[in-house]
Amino acid sequence: MSTHRLAIVTGTSSGIGEALARQLLADGWQVIGLARRAAALSAPSYTHSSVDLGDVAELRNRVEAEFGARLRDPALDRLALVNNAADVALLGQVDQLHPGRMLEAYAVNTVAPVVLMGWVLQAARPHLTTRIVNVSSGAAVEGFPGLGAYGATKAALRMAGMVLAAELDFRAASGVARDATIWSYEPGVVATPMQEAVRTSTAETVPIVGMFQQMKDEGQLLHVSAPVGDIIAYLEADGHPTFSEKRFLLSEEGGGPP
Repeated sequence: MSTHRLAIVTGTSSGIGEALARQLLADGWQVIGLARRAAALSAPSYTHSSVDLGDVAELRNRVEAEFGARLRDPALDRLALVNNAADVALLGQVDQLHPGRMLEAYAVNTVAPVVLMGWVLQAARPHLTTRIVNVSSGAAVEGFPGLGAYGATKAALRMAGMVLAAELDFRAASGVARDATIWSYEPGVVATPMQEAVRTSTAETVPIVGMFQQMKDEGQLLHVSAPVGDIIAYLEADGHPTFSEKRFLLSEEGGGPP
C-alpha cells in the first residue's frame, strides 16, 4: 500500500480525532493534526499545529504557510481532510442562547471547515485524489431540545458540503473534472468528552439530558473505534459519489446506522 497519503484531521487532542489520527498513522498515512490543545501523539509521520479554529480570519493563511507545500508534493497520491473538531459548549434552549457565543460556535463548527475545504481544493494538485469527511450529527437534521446552536452549525456545514459537491459536478460537466468527494458522516452517540459535556449539563439547559444519561447507564454509547473504522474505510475507497452521507437517524446509506 502506498505511503504517499496525507490526512489533515481537526480536533486530534481527544475523542474521535485522536483515535482517528492514531489509526491512520498505524495504517501508514502521514497525518497533520489541527487542534488548539496539544495532542498526545508522537510519531515521525505526525505533525501537530496548535491552531485556534475559531480564528477564521487567519486560518487559511496559517495552514497555507505551514502545510501548503505538502499538499503540492508531486509524490502524494491521496489527500484527506476530516473536519472533526466541534464546539459543543453552547448548549441551551434557543430562546436563551447568547448571540456572541452563537457566532463563536459557527466559526469553529461551520466557517473553519468551509475554509479548510476551500484551501484543500485550491492548494492541492487538481488531479490528486481527495476525500473530505465532515463529521456531522443527528442534531443537524432533527430538532433536539437544548442542542439548537450545535445542530444549526452542523446543518449549515452539511449544506455547505452538498453545495460544494454540486459545484464540483457543475465544473465536471464543463470538462473540469477531479476525483474529489465529500461525505457528511453522523457517527451516532459516541463515548467522547463532547458527549460527556452534554450528559453532565442540566435539564434546564438540555431538556433531554436524561436520555443521554440513560444511554450511558445502559451501555449504549459507541466506542470511538466504530466511527474511526467508518471514516478510514471512506478515505481509502474509490468510486464515491461527489456527495454522500451516512445518517444516524435513517437505516440506509445516504443514511445508515453508525
